[in-house]
Amino acid sequence: MSVVRFGVSFEKEVLVALDEYVLENKFSNRSQALRQLVNRHIVEKKWLCNNQVAGAVTLVYDHHRRDIANQLGEIQMQYSKEILSVQRFTLNEHNSMEVIALNGISSRLTGLAEQLISLKGIQHGKLTMSRFD
Repeated sequence: MSVVRFGVSFEKEVLVALDEYVLENKFSNRSQALRQLVNRHIVEKKWLCNNQVAGAVTLVYDHHRRDIANQLGEIQMQYSKEILSVQRFTLNEHNSMEVIALNGISSRLTGLAEQLISLKGIQHGKLTMSRFD
């Protein structure tokens, strides 16, 4: 991949915000920050266009909650083509974290995540998606 240089003009407030973003995220320079922002925009656009993406759903839940493991398993079976791997971690005596690696059409991954996250007993859930061309 070749690198192309170009000039950009920003209002002072936008440049200050960009520099803060660089510092907060520990980028080595503005170019890295802009690259990341553009890539994020491209990924979000792919989500909307139903393109092939990679992703992960992270769930935190009380593993003693009645029937939650069965409910998670039933939903995951409906998406066996999209699920690459499932890892479960015990966080403490009551809570587990499950990370589900995914690959598929963004609308399918979103549907899976919404079903999982909306289960009664899920304390926290988040879907992240990325492009991989």
